[in-house]
Amino acid sequence: MNLPNLKEAKVRTTNEVAIKTDEYIVDPELKTFGKGKTYFVKTYGCQMNEHDSENIKAILEDMSFTETETMEEADLILLNTCAIRENAHNKVFGMVGRIKHLKQTKPELMAGICGCMAQEESIVEEIMKKYKWLDIVFGTHNIHRLPQILKEAKDKQEIEVFSIEGEIIENIPVKRDSKYKAWINIMYGCDKFCTYCIVPYTRGKQRSRTPEFILKEAKELVQKGYQEITLLGQNVNAYGKDLGISYNMANLLEDVAKLNIPRIRFVTSHPWDFTDEMIEVIKTYPNIMPYIHLPLQSGSDRILKLMGRRYTKESYMELFHKLKKALPHSSITTDIIVGFPGETEEDFEKTLEVVNMCEYDSAFTFIFSPRVGTPAANMEDDTPLEEKEKRLYRLNELVNQYAKKANDKYLGKIVPVLIEGRSEKDPNMMMGYTDTMKLVNVKNASEFVGKIVNVKITETKTWSLDGELLVD
Repeated sequence: MNLPNLKEAKVRTTNEVAIKTDEYIVDPELKTFGKGKTYFVKTYGCQMNEHDSENIKAILEDMSFTETETMEEADLILLNTCAIRENAHNKVFGMVGRIKHLKQTKPELMAGICGCMAQEESIVEEIMKKYKWLDIVFGTHNIHRLPQILKEAKDKQEIEVFSIEGEIIENIPVKRDSKYKAWINIMYGCDKFCTYCIVPYTRGKQRSRTPEFILKEAKELVQKGYQEITLLGQNVNAYGKDLGISYNMANLLEDVAKLNIPRIRFVTSHPWDFTDEMIEVIKTYPNIMPYIHLPLQSGSDRILKLMGRRYTKESYMELFHKLKKALPHSSITTDIIVGFPGETEEDFEKTLEVVNMCEYDSAFTFIFSPRVGTPAANMEDDTPLEEKEKRLYRLNELVNQYAKKANDKYLGKIVPVLIEGRSEKDPNMMMGYTDTMKLVNVKNASEFVGKIVNVKITETKTWSLDGELLVD
C-alpha cells in the first residue's frame, strides 16, 4: 500500500512492517484502559475474519473492556471487515452511517474499521475524507497492536495500516465463540495471486506458522475438551512451503490427528496444491472429517487461465475422482464465479458440465465482483449484468437439485452429529453438523450440547436435515 498524499492523520504505510517479535505483550498500564467500558465487534466475511474477531475480543477483555451485544450500549465499536465483494463494502458503510448518528448522542463513543477493507488504499482515503468521525483504522497485519492504537486514538484519529506484513505474532489471546469447536490459523496470506482475488493484497504473502505452535494450540484445545478443530488458511494445502523445512500439510494433518481430537476439518483448499499424500492421510485417520471444500471457480480452461487458477478442467476432475475413490462417502463442496470478464455462453456451459459430473453437495456461487487493484478489474467485461444474473439463476437451480439429491441419501440413516446449540429457525429444535458437514435439526437434544450423538434422519431438505436423537 502506498498513501503518499494523506496528510490529515498519521498513516503508517509504505515500507513499514509489523513489530518483529513472536510474542504478544501488553503494556501493564493498558491493562485497565477499558475498565468500566463496553465493546461491540461486528464481523463480516470468512472464517479468517471470524477468528481475527476472536483475537480482537480477547485483547479488549485483556484491557478490561466488557462485551455487549448491542451497538447502542457500547463505548467502543469495531467493524472487522471483508474486501472480497462490493456488497460487503456497502454493508460496512451502511453501519458507519449508524455509528455517526450514535456519536451525535454519545460523543465519547470510540469507533473504527479494521480487517481487510482497512488494507485497501482507496478505502483508507475515503475514510479520511468522508468519515472523519471514525477514530481508528487498522489492518490485518497489526491486530496485536490494538492496545497501543486505542491509547494513541484518545486525542486524535489514528490510522495505522502496515503495507508489508511482518513476522507472525504468536500467543495473541483468543476469546473463542464456542466451547466445543475451534479454529486454528495455520497460515496467513496467499501467494497464488488469482487475478480476481484481493486476498494477497489485504492479507499479504503466505506465512506459515511453525508446527510446534500449531500443535501446542491443538493440544490445549484437546485438554479443554473441544470436540472439533478447523485448520484455517487462505490456501491450507500450501502450508509449510515457505518454512524452509521438510514439513507439509499432510504431515501437519497427521500430527494433529494423532492428538485424538474427535473431529478435524480444514479450509480452504486450492486444487493445485492438493497432494496424493494428503488424500492418503485423510483416508487413514477417521477423525479427519470426510468433508472437502474444493473451489472450482469455472469449468472453462480459457476462463481458468484468465483467472490464474493454475489447473485445467481435466486436472480438476482427476483430483475430484481421486478424492471420491479414496473417500467414497465424502461430501465435496465448491465455489463458482459467474460472469468473469470474457465469459461466453460456451464457457458457462462448461461450468454446468462440471457441476453435472461432480454433483456437488453444495456450492457457494457468486457473480464476479471486480476488486480495485486486481488484474481482473482491468479486464474487458462486456457481458450485461442481466445475462450474468440469468446464468447465476441457472447455476443455482442445478446446484440446488444436486444438494437435495445428496441430502436425500441420508433419509433413514443413523449419523453422528455434534450438537452445537439452538436452531435459529426453530427454537424448539437443537442444531448440529454431521461429519460430512450436513446441518441437522434435532428435537429433545438440549442436554447434549457439545457432544457427538447418533441421530436418525427423518426428513431431508435442500440445505438441511431433520432427525431424532438415538440414546442408549
